[in-house]
Amino acid sequence: MSIKLLSFVLSTSVVVLSILSAANAQTPAPANAAPQSYRPGLGDLMTMTVQPRHTKLGLAGQEKNWAYAAYELHELEEAFERAARVWPTYRTVSIADLIVATTKEPMEAVSEAIKSADAARFAAAYGRLTETCNACHQATGRGVVVIQVPKASPFPDQDFRPVKQ
Repeated sequence: MSIKLLSFVLSTSVVVLSILSAANAQTPAPANAAPQSYRPGLGDLMTMTVQPRHTKLGLAGQEKNWAYAAYELHELEEAFERAARVWPTYRTVSIADLIVATTKEPMEAVSEAIKSADAARFAAAYGRLTETCNACHQATGRGVVVIQVPKASPFPDQDFRPVKQ
């Protein structure tokens, strides 16, 4: 095969592949095909919704901002509920049952500490809640995910101190 012919074949192949690739990329889905909905992974939900609520709850309690702590506790409960709705089962474990079994008591204790505006009780209850997060991670084979009481705020644009009125 001559060099000119080989060059022509290669050039033509590149052009044909480019055209086919562009045609495939622009082929619309059939009109009756349902769009595929986004389903975040359980880890994504924990990182996007649960972990920030846990952190904000801890920061509010550290600042004795009881009104905001009560709000974040409610938001944390809802974040867990949403995660369980999206992922009802992880491997063979019911997420809703696991969440209730591990967080019910410490979240009730956090709630009571908030209602009584007791910083020491809050710190102890929040510590137990944090420990249950880690126990759950251990039980589900995700022990590398270690949650801790926040030492600093990752939210530089939010003030966690109580609002002065």
